[in-house]
Amino acid sequence: MEGTIPVSPRPCCHSWGDALQTHRPFDLSGLKTYELNSRPSKVFHDDLGRPVCADATVQDWLAALPRQLAGNDLRRLCQHLARAFYTGRTVAAAIGGHVIKTGCGPYLIDWIRQGVLKAVALNGAAAIHDFELALAGKTSEDVGKQLPTGDFGMARETADAFAVASRLGSEKDLGLGWALGQHIENIGCPHAESSIVLAAYRAGIPCTVHVALGTDIVHMHPHVSGAAVGEASLIDFRRLCGVVASMCEGVWMNLGSAVVMPEVFVKAVAVARNFGHNLDGLITVNFDKQVQYRSRVNVLERPSAEGIEMIGHHEILLPLLHVALACQLAGQAPRDKEKAQAA
Repeated sequence: MEGTIPVSPRPCCHSWGDALQTHRPFDLSGLKTYELNSRPSKVFHDDLGRPVCADATVQDWLAALPRQLAGNDLRRLCQHLARAFYTGRTVAAAIGGHVIKTGCGPYLIDWIRQGVLKAVALNGAAAIHDFELALAGKTSEDVGKQLPTGDFGMARETADAFAVASRLGSEKDLGLGWALGQHIENIGCPHAESSIVLAAYRAGIPCTVHVALGTDIVHMHPHVSGAAVGEASLIDFRRLCGVVASMCEGVWMNLGSAVVMPEVFVKAVAVARNFGHNLDGLITVNFDKQVQYRSRVNVLERPSAEGIEMIGHHEILLPLLHVALACQLAGQAPRDKEKAQAA
């Protein structure tokens, strides 16, 4: 019939009896075996997790985690952070917007106040969310509802702050991060204690903001100068190069940035290497909700002596790391501190 698909004639094959003889099940009677106890294994009884009681301490719970995969990564990361803290090595955090939106800023602020974090670097979104929380006590608009009405990104105070901070940062050589911190301080934000940028400014540690022009809501406002934003952010990049140049045996943590901060970091590493700075022993860390190419390659693989990746929700992983490090620092014996400082 017209329109039908021609069917090829069925290929000729041997009878089922021949097939059963040709393709007989493999005879396993001669298989070589060995004793189980002689075999190398990756999981041991002592590695298993242990249930804890309702009255268990945080330290009890952490000690009861399985000694496998991410459980071991968490312990190793805490050891690196404690070692860097006691030996005065640089620990820096690169922060994406989602980290701020999921409520994890207070953990980083606590590390700044303790002296654990020696520098923070934010992408533009993280800096915006940080400012809005400090000023209004809220952030993260509903893009799906705001976009059709033309209201998305049109908050006046947010754009005003970045217009002022970028101009001040470029003209006074402060960079965008310190200028934004100074602005938050000067205007007396009601929720200032929630700002990572302000905490870093008050602590006198590098706080840098790395902007990709056109990606942030403030770039839509006519009084925000692209020249000022670009210059202030470039000053911050050069300041960050100085931070990265000091990271021999330090720890760089990429927290929730899939593109901008991994790209900024690898360029700062290139500058530090070009000037002959020693980055031996650099430990790099990536926390994210899923594996990303740039953070894997530009953070964990290319620049570091050891890379540690922990995948999961920021609002669970970062509080977990914070309390685990607190336990690590609290449990470090004085003689161990002295050994670390002498190393």
